[in-house]
Amino acid sequence: MTFAPRTWVVGETVTAAMLNAEIRDQLTSMFDAWTSFTPTWTGVTTNPVLGNGTLVGRQLKIGRTCKVQYTLTVGSATTFGADELRFSLPFTAANISGGQPGVLNWTYARSGTPNFAMGASPLSNAGTTTGFIWLANPGTIGDWNVWSSGSPWVGAAGDVLRGYGEYQTAT
Repeated sequence: MTFAPRTWVVGETVTAAMLNAEIRDQLTSMFDAWTSFTPTWTGVTTNPVLGNGTLVGRQLKIGRTCKVQYTLTVGSATTFGADELRFSLPFTAANISGGQPGVLNWTYARSGTPNFAMGASPLSNAGTTTGFIWLANPGTIGDWNVWSSGSPWVGAAGDVLRGYGEYQTAT
């Protein structure tokens, strides 16, 4: 999908190819199916290892808006590395003066107590990763922790982290 529509010239002969590029192809891109991508999962100090877990991503980009979804299912051989954890974005985020390009929402379902948590991840300007994923602290109402190898709890096989949202891309 292009960002700038064609500038038409008086007297120009309009062809089917021009109309297809300017109208059909633009509309088609807005109704395309989501595209799968493989997010990279990283830690600030030591990267986690997916092991027998699964990590999938999907994205739909229309112009400079990207809708994105992540699903991490922790396996018995998954390790969480060290320090804060994050995922790659499918496209570099825009640089928004005085603001941010978007926020992703997260849910963490687990078999332990608590069995569910919600979180958010504000995206940084010109970022290539989700940035810190903040999850509610199960021990203190109103307190949030950056998701890390042991916070707000240690992940276990069968846990599922889902992320979703949209952001403005750089291009």
